[in-house]
Amino acid sequence: MKKVLLPSLLSADFSQLDRELDRIEVAGVDHLHLDIMDGHYVPNISFGPGLIQKLRPRTDLFFDAHLMVEEPDPFLGDFKKAGCDLVTVHLEASTHIHRTIQAIHALGMKAGLALNPGTSTEGLSYLMNELDLILVMSVNPGFGGQSFIPSALEKIKDIRQKIDRSGRKIILEVDGGIKKDNVEEVIRAGADWLVAGSAVFSPGKTETNAREFLEIISRY
Repeated sequence: MKKVLLPSLLSADFSQLDRELDRIEVAGVDHLHLDIMDGHYVPNISFGPGLIQKLRPRTDLFFDAHLMVEEPDPFLGDFKKAGCDLVTVHLEASTHIHRTIQAIHALGMKAGLALNPGTSTEGLSYLMNELDLILVMSVNPGFGGQSFIPSALEKIKDIRQKIDRSGRKIILEVDGGIKKDNVEEVIRAGADWLVAGSAVFSPGKTETNAREFLEIISRY
């Protein structure tokens, strides 16, 4: 499966989002990660479907929405209307996670499931047939700029094996502490999609950072 870089909009300069999108697109990026925080499931609040809807006409980037939101079901339609292509929810955030995944698909979006650093992979066996993507959190959710948790590598390897055994083309995404000096290790562990925030969006360096990331992952 092709390796993909997904810059996280959360780390962009929100005073000039048009220019930030231009910078990553010129570099060759074609996916964007959207971190949605509700102040309940995680302590911070980020942005919502209103901002995403305003960005949608501006770009053809694939919109990968990561909902760090308690009981996300009532909001799924809003993210569809905003133009999201894929929505990922957290295992612990939904009372009936199987129904939530089905609701995402019913709206015509791809569905992902996020696992926190302390979340077991055991429950995946009951959901694999419903998933388009599994997101391994390599930091605890809710804050940008954290360091990669080394134990995530073993979880990535474990899930890679589960995906391969399933015979399904499920994307394995990793989010948290991804830098240019550790991204290859994460890819070798089995990751397909790599989310990077502050390691891409940086004043005066965004385009260069994105190009350098893309050059590294193009080797795999």
